[in-house]
Amino acid sequence: MEDLHEIIEGCKRNDRSSQEKLYRQFYPGLFALCKKFFPDNHDALTSLNNGMLNVFKNIGKYDPAKGELFNWAYTIVRNAAITHLNSLKIIQPTTELTDQIEKSLYHNPFKELEWNNIYNYLDKLPPATRAVCTLHYFEGFAIKEISEQLGISEGTIKWHLSESRTRLKTLFSINRITENE
Repeated sequence: MEDLHEIIEGCKRNDRSSQEKLYRQFYPGLFALCKKFFPDNHDALTSLNNGMLNVFKNIGKYDPAKGELFNWAYTIVRNAAITHLNSLKIIQPTTELTDQIEKSLYHNPFKELEWNNIYNYLDKLPPATRAVCTLHYFEGFAIKEISEQLGISEGTIKWHLSESRTRLKTLFSINRITENE
């Protein structure tokens, strides 16, 4: 396989073959990232393609001294997914969460699950709640950062996290019952 340095140099020259090689090499990981945000493959692929287009446009700005190319591309594709979420207008201000429930927000309900199960549970959440849940529990964004990224209040973010925990608790209980039968 061609050296990554050669692929990067080809991408800088807008060589389509090099761009395709980089796309194919990063596709599995970046598609999995986008799938966490969108249950629909079309939206996930749209985000991935928009992100990779930005990667190709900005490949000249990549500095290997600052980190791996995949991590740089991952950040760009994640931002493209957030932009796509905002364009779909699925994140709408809803009920804000009060401070009394806030304490329960910091437990990650996905911590003990296998990845294939995580996608099954994410598919059962409403789109906005899924997006907030993904940003907080998988991408490690703080509530304030999510609020700034999505342009909604911190209280609404907290509500979505609480909603995800409530729904997931029910789903986890149902699955434990069916597994024990």
